[in-house]
Amino acid sequence: MSKKVWVYDPQSGGVRIPDKIKPIIRERILSHAKENYSGKYNRIDVRFRSKFCYIDAYIEPYVSPDYDPELFGGKSREERTEELRKFPTHLCRLRYFGDDNKWTMTYYSYGQMNYEPCYFDNGTWHGTPEEAFDSSSMYLDG
Repeated sequence: MSKKVWVYDPQSGGVRIPDKIKPIIRERILSHAKENYSGKYNRIDVRFRSKFCYIDAYIEPYVSPDYDPELFGGKSREERTEELRKFPTHLCRLRYFGDDNKWTMTYYSYGQMNYEPCYFDNGTWHGTPEEAFDSSSMYLDG
């Protein structure tokens, strides 16, 4: 008879994020972004759903100087720029396991159009929300 063995998977499970820590985590992320990445984004959005924390950035879009309005339904360059400002750049998704400083992370793969597991820059599966922001900040260098 085979014996069942429990194996920890950093990309499954987790616990619901308590309401009392959500504003603290949001402020930590926003403060870190402002201190280290100011000027690289228009706005950062931090939202929570069950055991997940999603971090998105709204960045200034690039619209080519030779923009052709006919390709976009007759919208002017300014209208197209304003339209693009409303779309978030997904940075990462954090998974909560009960420790405010030990989360796991997935980054948003635009090639696969979903969240993919990744290590933190510290070389492990676990890190802080601030480290997650740093690891996913590559999307801010657009």
